[in-house]
Amino acid sequence: MQEITIVGGGIIGCSTAYFLTRHPSYSPDTHHITLLEASSTNSGGRTQDSIQDPATLANPTTASKRNPAHDGIAGGASGKAGGLLALWAFPKSIVPLSFRLHDELAREHGGDKRWGYRRCWASQVDCKARLPAGLDASGPAQPPSTDGGQAGASKGLHKDHKKATAALRKLGVPDDFDWVDATESLGAYDNIGTPDDTAQVHPELFTRSMAQLAEDAGVRIVTGARVTTINRSPDESHVESVTYEKDGQKTTHPTTHCVVAAGPWTRRLLPEIPVSASRAHSVVIKAPRPLSAYALFTAIKLPTGFRTPVSKTAQHGATKGVPLRGQQVVEPEIYARPDGTAYACGPTDDVAPLPLTTAEVEVDEARCADIIAQVGGISDELGSDGEVVARQACYLPQGGPYIGQVGSTKGLIVAAGHTCWGIQNAPGTGKLVSELIFDGKTTSARLGSCDPANVL
Repeated sequence: MQEITIVGGGIIGCSTAYFLTRHPSYSPDTHHITLLEASSTNSGGRTQDSIQDPATLANPTTASKRNPAHDGIAGGASGKAGGLLALWAFPKSIVPLSFRLHDELAREHGGDKRWGYRRCWASQVDCKARLPAGLDASGPAQPPSTDGGQAGASKGLHKDHKKATAALRKLGVPDDFDWVDATESLGAYDNIGTPDDTAQVHPELFTRSMAQLAEDAGVRIVTGARVTTINRSPDESHVESVTYEKDGQKTTHPTTHCVVAAGPWTRRLLPEIPVSASRAHSVVIKAPRPLSAYALFTAIKLPTGFRTPVSKTAQHGATKGVPLRGQQVVEPEIYARPDGTAYACGPTDDVAPLPLTTAEVEVDEARCADIIAQVGGISDELGSDGEVVARQACYLPQGGPYIGQVGSTKGLIVAAGHTCWGIQNAPGTGKLVSELIFDGKTTSARLGSCDPANVL
């Protein structure tokens, strides 16, 4: 009998659970799979007035249903990310596999209806924000931020894929790209990705679906179970068990294989794996009409008198709407979704330390207000005519991804550190981990830079 334990109920852990049950060698009679998630709520990292179940925004008859027993699943970044998928993502060793698996999963399980899978465009736009009515440059003003040595810069999560401003070409706006003000705001437009190589999902609905499909195939899911220790043999040659806390009680669970998919919390269990954490804020805005399928990488020039963005190093909203003196460029990313909403995220910060679980994540509403003002400054659909339905924050794992055996300890596998491409690379990661456990090696793709042996 093999006892396989997965630590973490985000998209990496849930995809791993799913693909373990789809491996040809899997049998529920001889393989017991347990997924342990530390949190038992999804309310952490959301303001109280935020919508708590994104399925209510989609078609409730077809969207992934909320399972109360799974509360805590997708409680972190897997429920509050953008959900962008791309063949031009990284690392290149696993991206093609994972992008293809996303398409196959959507076809097999009706992902277009269950978790909002669709092909889309990815575009870069240079814009100038319109100054809201009633604001001007008079009164106290704040000079542009100089965080990171680049005056006035606020970098987007996927900044590595942006082209230099000088390389932007004014191609003309596509006919269906009609929800950014092309008269006063839009200055330049360029394609980064097309529907041939770019897609999207709703990350929380996708993660919930993977968890439910895995449970239906025999996986045991336990929420509110925070793993505190991974117990190895005295010579550290193999893993023996994990110890977790639930409802004030400690339990030691025997295991032959332990997959640590704890995202930014991974280093608390595996300090030798260099995964760090950065907090990111985002908002969800319900538009007055359906928005065409574009994911936007923006560069928005804020004019004098605009709301000054909270500094990357400012403590919990220290700057509150002070008029900007001079100009500043910010780079929120905006993803139109098929449920009639748009997701918009701002830059990361390292101000608030990583809490115990996703349940304790706090939202800095001033940072959310920045995003709302910035995207509303280029679009009426996201500004005066839109409705903010969620203000949220999460911690992104940085430094990886790392996928593979940890050192010489047999049965101990890490699958973490996926940066902003965690949703994109989750299916590929899950499949590769299933191969490591059942076949002893990966066969669908090479680990390449993902192999933790590179840093151990």
